[in-house]
Amino acid sequence: MDSVLLPPFRPTDEILKVRVPASKSILNRALILAALSNGTVKLHCGPLAEDTRAMLGCLDALGIRTEPENDDIKVYGCGGDIPVKTAVLDVKSAGTAARFLTVALAFCGGNYTFTSSKQMQKRPMEVLSVLENCGIELTFDREKYRFPFRMKSNGISVDSLTINTDISTQYASGILLAASVKKSPFTLRLTGGRTTGSYINVTLNMLESFNIPYSRKGSEITVFPQTAPPREYTIEPDVSGACYFYALALLCSARILVRDVHINSTQGDMKFLRLLEEKGVKFTDSAEGLLADGRAIKQFNGFDADMRDFSDQTLTAAALAPFASSPSVLRNVKHIRLQECDRIKAICENLNALGVAAHSDGDDIYITPATIRTGTVNSYGDHRVAMAFALVALKTGKVTIKNPLCCKKTFENYFDILNTLTK
Repeated sequence: MDSVLLPPFRPTDEILKVRVPASKSILNRALILAALSNGTVKLHCGPLAEDTRAMLGCLDALGIRTEPENDDIKVYGCGGDIPVKTAVLDVKSAGTAARFLTVALAFCGGNYTFTSSKQMQKRPMEVLSVLENCGIELTFDREKYRFPFRMKSNGISVDSLTINTDISTQYASGILLAASVKKSPFTLRLTGGRTTGSYINVTLNMLESFNIPYSRKGSEITVFPQTAPPREYTIEPDVSGACYFYALALLCSARILVRDVHINSTQGDMKFLRLLEEKGVKFTDSAEGLLADGRAIKQFNGFDADMRDFSDQTLTAAALAPFASSPSVLRNVKHIRLQECDRIKAICENLNALGVAAHSDGDDIYITPATIRTGTVNSYGDHRVAMAFALVALKTGKVTIKNPLCCKKTFENYFDILNTLTK
């Protein structure tokens, strides 16, 4: 499907119920932890996205056995001793696979060739310079500190590292995940503005669930060797994916329940729900899932929000902003220029093409409400661009999304679900 024109959302008094995939961010962390463990772990995860398949393909190339069982994956851990120590690994477009696997294999040792999609080749891998300073040998086929490259490692001999969290907290998470293979305590020092970032906290919670002790003093985290892995671990639904439907509750004054999402989730994008609450969306938790009720909302003010710690939802907020009653400012999002595409550019160019004034200034994006005109959104092959601007399409019936199936990266049936909301 080269493009899709979604008809307008169908108003209804019913509670619309949807199911989103498991969090690929949590699932790929769990796959690393289970693969490096000294036991067998069953991961309860549901349908898989492309990013997870990329990780599983790499684990297979490394000789780490995984078995799908209905909606589960059984992982046979290697205890940090990678069975295949010379391999070619294709991470495709999966940022978590790219960052977590690279660090894990640097800690474990071996000779590996890393390849990726063209999209991933455009994304810098600053963590490689940190590994290089530890004595890891790196050879780059094209640009330094980018895919593709070759890595030769005899393991990480140092007992501490320092990482800057400003560009990506995934580098810090990758080191924390890998540190448990060390036979002695390992300390990570965090610098930058996101040392208490939500996804670092997700990683620490998962270490605890996988029986990997750690201690934290301010910006220093010390990880101790794993005792024994859990037999089972359940992956939460992807709150990032759920946010598009919760945003729809605001945009179309609807009631939408996302199954198995709950208010106590530790995922960073739960902060986006606080923004929706400020606009009048009411959330109710139940055994079935978390319900968003936007029926009482006739109009809402623009956003003035610091998006740094839940930046995946910058695009979602930008898609809502044209329909607000006042201008919006989305702050501290400079780093999203370095993701699957330059997301600031994608926001401004696509909104401008639809008749909405939008521009960036430093780390911030400014959007002025306007009537949407008929037009086409360029997704730039970025799943979040396609999924966020689909909200504009549903609200107006005037917007065509180019390359919508790039959403398969994290949410294969997203547009299928949206189509059910227009019938």
